[in-house]
Amino acid sequence: MGVLWKLEPATAAKHRLYQRYLDAWWPILLQTSQRTGYARPRVTLLDAFAGPGRYQDSEPGSPVFLLERLLNHSAVDRMHLSPRRVHLIFIEKDPARHKHLMGELHARFGPLRDLPVHLEVQRGDAGTDSMPLLTRLGAWGHPILGIFDSWGSVNVPLDVMRRIARNPSSEVVTTFGPNWFSRRENLNLDVLDTVFGGRAFWTPADAELRPDERWRVWLSTYRDALRRSGFPDQLQFELVPRTGQPLYLVFGTGSTAGLKAMKDAMWKVDDRDGESFRDPRTRGAIPDGQIDLFQAAGLADTELLELVAQRLSMGPATVETSGEWLLPKHALQAIREMRQNGQVTLLSSGKLTTKSQVSLPA
Repeated sequence: MGVLWKLEPATAAKHRLYQRYLDAWWPILLQTSQRTGYARPRVTLLDAFAGPGRYQDSEPGSPVFLLERLLNHSAVDRMHLSPRRVHLIFIEKDPARHKHLMGELHARFGPLRDLPVHLEVQRGDAGTDSMPLLTRLGAWGHPILGIFDSWGSVNVPLDVMRRIARNPSSEVVTTFGPNWFSRRENLNLDVLDTVFGGRAFWTPADAELRPDERWRVWLSTYRDALRRSGFPDQLQFELVPRTGQPLYLVFGTGSTAGLKAMKDAMWKVDDRDGESFRDPRTRGAIPDGQIDLFQAAGLADTELLELVAQRLSMGPATVETSGEWLLPKHALQAIREMRQNGQVTLLSSGKLTTKSQVSLPA
């Protein structure tokens, strides 16, 4: 592969997801609390597989659009940016791509030392250099968002995830490329041990040979690794573009607000783009052309109905609790439709609301 490569549809959709999520993330963490007057002393964004900063057809790479959207954010005047307070770390292993990235950043933003944030653009390895860089820049003890867009080489040790999970209000996103799940013979087994926390944790996934189950099991295994590392909340999903191959993402967070924000970003699918986000816990839902979990006719997608049924199979729950299993604002409409079809029983008296107790039929 050369210095620049073509922007794949799934990668473009992933970029839109990041943009939506970070548009909410930055002001939440950087604005001064109106109630307490508290302002966080430091916030760090780590892009550990930064790339060259641009694609073949001149589309901006993640370091460029991440910085650009921060500097031009509608709430930037209330975020009190400063080089001491806001750190963005970009790691790129390939020397030619690192050089190209530096050139792109200078061309777009001018002298980096003059920016109202601190940029650390490091030539290095995501697996070995992430923790030393975070240590050197004083990130520990403050919120960190770690983006590990490895595509085909998931090599970041679970120790890195564990250290980030111990931080307040910190989160990670890890990306798996479409061919990763069939490349076991090409990977160092010791590397897999460090990524998943030991051989016993990943060998059951490697034993799964059915193609449509293999990616689900591997993704669930990595999600479990993030849980063991200390992230109490995790999401796993397949990003299905209108054309081209899918991507697979796992998100770990210690914040219920962060979990909701990622779900909201994930399901706000633009009908001009045609991508969809598919939960690996479901099978048989049709993602092609899916605009939203709610179709134009106002009916819930079969994927959403299956998620509701899965949650209620664990026992009765309120509509609000069911929303925590998928997406809060969609739970009420899905359960209303399931009730009309006789698939859900209302246990509470009165009108169906988010506080209503529901269950599967006896």
